[in-house]
Amino acid sequence: MLGFGKKPAQWATTKFGRFRALFADRSGASAIEFAFLAPVLLAIYLSSFEITEGYTTARKVLKAAGTVADIVSRQPSVDKAYLNDMIDTAEATVAPDSTAGMTMKITGVTVDSAGNAKVLWSWNELGNAPYATGASVTVPDDMRTPSSFLIHTEIALPHQILLFLASGASATNSVRAITLRRDFFYRQRLGDDIPCSDCS
Repeated sequence: MLGFGKKPAQWATTKFGRFRALFADRSGASAIEFAFLAPVLLAIYLSSFEITEGYTTARKVLKAAGTVADIVSRQPSVDKAYLNDMIDTAEATVAPDSTAGMTMKITGVTVDSAGNAKVLWSWNELGNAPYATGASVTVPDDMRTPSSFLIHTEIALPHQILLFLASGASATNSVRAITLRRDFFYRQRLGDDIPCSDCS
């Protein structure tokens, strides 16, 4: 006897029977499975949310660039004051998303009879000329019409994303920013070109 009131064979049978019962017990299995799956499901949900938000904002930035280029291309001439108003136009298009840190460039591009595109004037949100007059411009093939004029708008907007699962991210530094850059070309609607009276 081993002090349990049972013979050794009976004790061994009882002991292993308890182990078998423990392994066969499925109570609480759902809770354990959920504990394993919850972080994965949360990561998928947040990733889907971030991708959707990023795509929506990128579409707004592209629409803002196209809207500004369209408006400027309808003018017979422009100046820095008029171009500065385009910042409000872009911000209204991107709203209600934040436009903090947004930059903008508007360039008048002339295409000569040989199809060479060059800068006639340029302007940015600081009132400066980001490109030198006469600098070459890369223009889509379908826009490279000889003896024409184009308005080229470029907009860049910082976009905040959550990267709590990224390597190096911490609880105090889990938000990062990417820059969404979009540009748009439009042909002039009136006359042969669109001069800017006080742009470089």
